[in-house]
Amino acid sequence: MNYSNKHNSLDFSGQSIYVGMDVHNKTWKLCIRTEELELKRMTTEPNPEILVRHLRKNYPGASYRCAYEAGYSGFWIQQKLESMGVDCVVVNPGDVPTTNKEKTYKTDPRDCRKIARGLVNDELNAIYVHSREELENRNLVRMRQLIVKKITRVKNQIKSLLAFYGISVNGPDCKSSWTKKHKAYLKTIRLETEHGNYSLNVLIDELSYQEESLSKLEKEIKKLSCDIRYFADAKLLVTIPGISLNSAMVWLTELGDIKRFKSLDQLCNFVGLAPSSNSSGEKEIIGKISKRGNSYLRRILIESSWVAVKKDPAMLAAHNKFCRRMNGNKAIVKIARKLLNRIRSILLNKQPYRTHVTE
Repeated sequence: MNYSNKHNSLDFSGQSIYVGMDVHNKTWKLCIRTEELELKRMTTEPNPEILVRHLRKNYPGASYRCAYEAGYSGFWIQQKLESMGVDCVVVNPGDVPTTNKEKTYKTDPRDCRKIARGLVNDELNAIYVHSREELENRNLVRMRQLIVKKITRVKNQIKSLLAFYGISVNGPDCKSSWTKKHKAYLKTIRLETEHGNYSLNVLIDELSYQEESLSKLEKEIKKLSCDIRYFADAKLLVTIPGISLNSAMVWLTELGDIKRFKSLDQLCNFVGLAPSSNSSGEKEIIGKISKRGNSYLRRILIESSWVAVKKDPAMLAAHNKFCRRMNGNKAIVKIARKLLNRIRSILLNKQPYRTHVTE
């Protein structure tokens, strides 16, 4: 640390200041330190400008490095700090080195301290941060799954309500559920009281509203797929059996730049297909998939794998081979890895999917 005789002010030029952040809705807990020692722990308002102002006032001339755990706050803090010239990374909470004592006695001050310590020791691996536009596009596509879940929930509520009074959810002339004819039948059902009918109609109206919202959303997703950023890759992905336009847009908005994954193993880790392991000495046990990673992509991948097995002869042959030595659920995970490899190859090589390909 140097002192300027002319201005009698601090000068931290050439030094690094590390800030571990535990971010919450109302306050942030900060641990500020150098490579050698902890300087300060403090609580501040959830405002990046206040943090930057404090750093520049108390440690002028230094280079600042900040980190916080991914969570509800998203990435706006990182993007704001970066725009103000402060290096900031977002990390997976499960990857922050933690002692047993810190796990047992978990507090906000300890959390920000261990993040700062990880920064100093270069033990933190930053997660990939999409641009603001990419994040908003991703949220649009994710909204579809949210609405589908709401529709499923309302359908189950209608079934439960009618079953409670011993009324069949399917009409005498309805061969399948939730068609236009079936929904028209639901509207003809009358319970014994006005309040009972009102309760049923509320659920039927909710179902109609959510289905209308889903229709509008899918039109917006289709419009997004025509954007120059996604159009060519979406067209390639839909050539794969089991991948619809909606599924393709999930892949493109969740993955971002496919080139950031240097190998198939890295992509498997991101999706959550990497197997767990437990080894001690010469003994090693390979367990189930760890499910660390992107749950949206893992769900879509497994669903697409089941369809690929039915439509692609090469995938069917591979599935039958796997099933000779493992159960169907384990076999489909193997198929999912093969399909993931093809998705990666298609996006890298810009070539459409071909059936009857063994690898």
